[in-house]
Formats: sequence, structure tokens, C-alpha cells
Amino acid sequence: MLKGLNQWCFPVGTPLEHIFDTCQKAGYDAVELNMYEPGGVGLTIDSTAAEVESIGALARKYGLQLRSLSTGLFGKYQLSSKDESIREAALKTIRKQLEIASLLGIDTILVIPGRVNDEISYDVCYTRSQEELKKVVPDAEKYGIYLGIENVWNKFLQSPLEMARYIDELQSPYAAAYYDVGNTLSIGFPDQWIRILGSRIKKVHVKDFKPNVGNYNGFVPLLAGDVPWARVRQALRDIGYTDTLTAELDAYASTPDQLIYDTARHIDFIIHGEVR
Repeated sequence: MLKGLNQWCFPVGTPLEHIFDTCQKAGYDAVELNMYEPGGVGLTIDSTAAEVESIGALARKYGLQLRSLSTGLFGKYQLSSKDESIREAALKTIRKQLEIASLLGIDTILVIPGRVNDEISYDVCYTRSQEELKKVVPDAEKYGIYLGIENVWNKFLQSPLEMARYIDELQSPYAAAYYDVGNTLSIGFPDQWIRILGSRIKKVHVKDFKPNVGNYNGFVPLLAGDVPWARVRQALRDIGYTDTLTAELDAYASTPDQLIYDTARHIDFIIHGEVR
């Protein structure tokens, strides 16, 4: 398995060259970039092909792979929204992610399928988001890029059996899972999720969590929470997963670069059972 780090682990606005340089020095294999709205640092929803390719060249200069593409835009543009214009913006987001990924040689984009709330019931979220995703499945198949559906704190896809079924119902080899280990600890057992989702998993996010906190404040640095990493490691080995373990953590407030070095050592332990 490969050591990866999401761009969000650095403070907002950190230049890409500093991100790549620090990750190279800390021993990462890959960096997961995010696609932002116009004005963000790095990739944005209106980045040109030339701008995207220059970022790819910069990553290669530092010997780093770009294997997945994330975005926070699904918090604003939801596939389950009752507003058609918002759903259209979500589809535009996915299509731009696919375009950028194809230019960078990335094989998986992260997709948040929807959100259950007071306005959107669980069954409506399920059906509506699937209907929207089916509109971009042909785009994913054309590019040969996986739609990595992630389990997040959206009160949706609350079991591995349901998530597997949801993905399978999209009826495409490019409908896949982007599995987040820490996000399932409050509702189940990560090793069970991994074995049930199996080969559907194309990418993995790692973060740690303390369920007794009971809310988002329970997220802590890797190895500081209650994720059973030895069982997670074995489950990933059992399904034959060899791709990235990408950390997605909040930057340290006073010494942000130290998080990058600490996390590299933590992922070494998660992968190997020891620090190398």
C-alpha cells in the first residue's frame, strides 16, 4: 500500500510547491489534490488544461503520484437536492473532476452522493442521487475513471451492505467505493466494511476517531483514536488492496508542517505494523 496525504492537511492557501516539497521530504508516495471554486490554490472548477498539466508536472518534479482527486464542492452542490439547478451544478462538478483527472492520469475521483436532512428523506436521497449519478456514469466510462462514492457524515449509506447495493445498482464497473475508515467507526466496524465492500474499494481515506465524544470533535490524529488498525490492515490485505491510504486530517494550529511528518510515520505503522 502507498502513503498518501490530502491537500486539506495543510492550512488553506498553502502553495502547491510547499505541499509537494514537504510531502517529498516526509516520504509520501502520493498527494490527493482538491478541486476548488475559482480563487482556490491549485485546481479549480475553471482550471484550463494547461494549468492542470502544469500542476501535474510540478508533482512529477517532486516524485509524487497523483492518484485521486477530491473536492469540498459537494457540500454546496448536492446530487440529492430538490433544486434542479443545484443538482446540475453537482453534475458539472463531477464532469470537471473527470476532465482534470484524465489530464493528470488519476484513476479515481471522490463523489459525495447526497445528504439526508429535514428536507430530503432517506428514500428520496437514495433514488434521486442514483438517478443523477447515472447521468455521469457514461462520462466515467469514457474516461476510464472510477466514481469513488465516499461514506461521510451525511446520515446516508449507513451500512456496508447498503453501500455495496447502492454502488452495484449503478451497473457500471466504474461505480466504486472511496472508503473512509474513520467515518464508519461510530456506526460499525471498519474491518467488516472493508471485507463487505471488497473489490469495490478503489481508494481509502484514513483518519482516527473517538466514538465516546459523539460528534465531529471526536476526530483525532492517526493512532490517537479507537480505530482497530491491526484489523483494518489485515482486512485490506485480505481483499488485495494495494493502492493509497490517504490521510485527511486537520492541520496543526501552531506547527502545521509537523502534522505531515507525524502522519507519515503513523501511516507507516498502519501499513506495516511498524515505523520504517
